[in-house]
Amino acid sequence: MLGFLSARQTGLDDPLRLQRVESTRRVWGLELNKDRDVERIHGSGVNTLDIEPIEGRYMLSGGSDGVIVLYDLENSSRQPYYTCKAVCSIGRNHPDVHKYSVETVQWYPHDTGMFTSSSFDKTLKVWDTNTLQTADVFNFEETVYSHHMSPVATKHCLVAVGTRGPKVQLCDLKSGSCSHILQGHRQEILAVSWSPRYEYILATASADSRAKLWDVRRASGCLITLDQHNGKRSQAVESANTAHNGKVNGLCFTSDGLHLLTVGTDNRMRLWNSSNGENTLVNYGKVYNDSRKGLKFTVSCGCSSEFVFVPYGSTIAVYTVYSGEQITMLKGHYKSVDCCVFQSNFQELYSGGRDCNILAWVPSLYEPVPDNDDENCLQMNELLKTKFLSNLHFEDIFAF
Repeated sequence: MLGFLSARQTGLDDPLRLQRVESTRRVWGLELNKDRDVERIHGSGVNTLDIEPIEGRYMLSGGSDGVIVLYDLENSSRQPYYTCKAVCSIGRNHPDVHKYSVETVQWYPHDTGMFTSSSFDKTLKVWDTNTLQTADVFNFEETVYSHHMSPVATKHCLVAVGTRGPKVQLCDLKSGSCSHILQGHRQEILAVSWSPRYEYILATASADSRAKLWDVRRASGCLITLDQHNGKRSQAVESANTAHNGKVNGLCFTSDGLHLLTVGTDNRMRLWNSSNGENTLVNYGKVYNDSRKGLKFTVSCGCSSEFVFVPYGSTIAVYTVYSGEQITMLKGHYKSVDCCVFQSNFQELYSGGRDCNILAWVPSLYEPVPDNDDENCLQMNELLKTKFLSNLHFEDIFAF
């Protein structure tokens, strides 16, 4: 630590290097927080979570019971043992509550005064946080699986919506109407995600085994259809021009927007170059995926080597994004995990499952990775790899 501070002070190191290495160390040490509980409100599975990007303090959750809950993650009591309390909730008695399962919740990226939710009841609702009343409601002809607002857009207020139909709907919050649609998929749209780098670039995933990148300003719309074979297979091959050999039900851009991760029901995860659509061929091994709808996974931010957190049955698998190495499995849920969200301010993870629980995963108190230089981090990677091959527990590695 002192070496980092000295090198930064003398100008030998990038000022952000210490931050990146410490962030990496904290992610390596994630474990279930036994001192912090999240108040249990949902009476059925938790489908979706989102933490507002302004303060990183408030979290939304949406459940299979149609209920939406807003939590305060801050420990205002300053006690070592505490519970993240629900500030408010949109329960079954609320006049505007969703009739069926809430599939996606998202904070308005620029202000905590508004958030959105979408549901199997064929609606997308825009909520006023202060009054918990709907400011607008978009109605669709089909079940809604996913929606997303751009985290960086300044010139548009479009919400991309994926439904059971093959068309991607773009809803304009300014006009309160559906501005236009994107056509190209053949089956239901299971996941949508705007690029965190370019405000007009949208990624979509479908049950037709395809994932596409779109520029919503273009008349034709579609820029690239991702091909797992990078164009090296004949068009006559059934799997040609497909991203997976099954439904593509999850999408997530890396924090810099340069790469896109997809997961499919073929139990595979793939990493794509988001500028040219090339499959980078990173091998993550088997990534178990039994979800019949959208799977919500997440990536880290600000680490020396970025990580991806993927629901894997009743656990959460943690992989290094660019090497594909699985570093650990986070175990704590009793039933399947459907969603997780990363809190980048403190390198914490929150997950929701069909056991109705929301769990907090925080950095452990011990030092799992030496914080002197990147070479030591690489040596630790090799040690971890060897230990995992020997079927040792993650905690055992640091007893040596």
